[in-house]
Amino acid sequence: MYLGLDLGTSGLRAILVDDAGAVQAEAEEGFDVAHPHPGWSEQNPADWVRACETTIARVKEAEPKAFAALRGIGLSGQMHGATLIDEDDAVLRPCILWNDTRSIEEAAALDATPGLRDITGNIVFPGFTAPKLAWVRAHEPEVFQKVAKVLLPKDYLRLWLTGAHISDMSDSAGTAWLDVGARDWSQAALDHGGMRRDQMPELVEGAAPGGTLRDALVSDWGLTGPVVVAGGAGDNAAAACGVGCLGEGRGFVSLGTSGVLMTGRDSYRPDPASAVHSFCHAVPDRWYQMGVILAATDSLNWLARNLGENPSDLSATLPDIATGPSSLTFLPYLSGERTPHNDSTIRGAFIGLDVAMERSDLTRAVMEGVAFALRDSLIALEGTGARFETLLAVGGGARSRFWLTTLANVLNLPLSLPKGSELGAAMGAARLAICAATGATPEEVMTPPDTAEVIEPRADLRDSYEAAYQRYTALYPALSRLG
Repeated sequence: MYLGLDLGTSGLRAILVDDAGAVQAEAEEGFDVAHPHPGWSEQNPADWVRACETTIARVKEAEPKAFAALRGIGLSGQMHGATLIDEDDAVLRPCILWNDTRSIEEAAALDATPGLRDITGNIVFPGFTAPKLAWVRAHEPEVFQKVAKVLLPKDYLRLWLTGAHISDMSDSAGTAWLDVGARDWSQAALDHGGMRRDQMPELVEGAAPGGTLRDALVSDWGLTGPVVVAGGAGDNAAAACGVGCLGEGRGFVSLGTSGVLMTGRDSYRPDPASAVHSFCHAVPDRWYQMGVILAATDSLNWLARNLGENPSDLSATLPDIATGPSSLTFLPYLSGERTPHNDSTIRGAFIGLDVAMERSDLTRAVMEGVAFALRDSLIALEGTGARFETLLAVGGGARSRFWLTTLANVLNLPLSLPKGSELGAAMGAARLAICAATGATPEEVMTPPDTAEVIEPRADLRDSYEAAYQRYTALYPALSRLG
């Protein structure tokens, strides 16, 4: 048996699978995000450990015999978070998360460093890890002086599981300290950020062993051991492993808290100016590229919260099939935007509000606005040479038929809906555990799912959605001037 742990922004998901990938048990536990100041986003790493203890206890209770046969654990996690620990492995301050924008000035200064984009293959976004440490150095020098190690969120969980300071290439590629082409820490990038190599964890490939479960946990959980902990992956690389998107021509669009349009690449071809992310994949000798928007289902959650509604109830106000664009335009820049604008200060807007409009009109506009933002990412990825004939559609937002049909029309691409309910980052983490524990190759384990359905774009609506998209793109320059 193999355990996949996915440490997200709002909670931890655990799934127990057999060697064929069939899910035997699953559990989830939530935790909060603190926003002590505008633009700040933090979590207490102790909450991750508590959530892990809770979910594992539930999995064990549900399937005790299967759990007792555990041989491998895979980790997936939210990227870019700065978890700072001292020489005794004590946490020095709350983890600064991926969607924290306090380090805008530090990110701009690092990004302007000659040659840094060439090393990292990416713009230095404020959400990346390196500018967070630059902010800590400037604003919390007493904390910075005590930093012995910087760990990404899933790797702090690994520290609790194994006692080891280890990370993988896919997650570390989002720090702005990694030479993404060479798949190793860059001394030059570390020097530019005022960091030392000994403050970095050891690096392993995501499908390779990345520690062994501590004896105390083996005993507490009633296991016979040993239990291998895989290198693991950042959440999007893990999700790609879960749906078999490893190389060229394999891509997916994810409607999660953030929105992602991703493709696997067989070689390293960065294009930082496009604001496309170019990262190491979780499997050897592969990379991936993705366009990222910061608020996908988060936009619907925001609307629901302010209307005093449940997001699923808002979705239910819409028909199953989109029949054309709205006259109301929503720009989903609630927390700034990454691809293609790299703008942390831009904020969202509704344009075209009418006194006759109701909550269904607002919901429809939000879903269309997210689809238009993902069209921006598609165009940016195509500029790097990526080509798509279809995309897998995954994530919580994919439960809305209206959103899916809108997205197919806006992207002008068929969307394939995979069979099976468990295809996300937790499954990818479990697959990485299988590889690490058994020596199986990623190509053997990480096969694509069967297709349940294909949602085709409607040719008769192409022109109307294109016109709506052009209206949407014209609004960003106007909105940015208001800031």
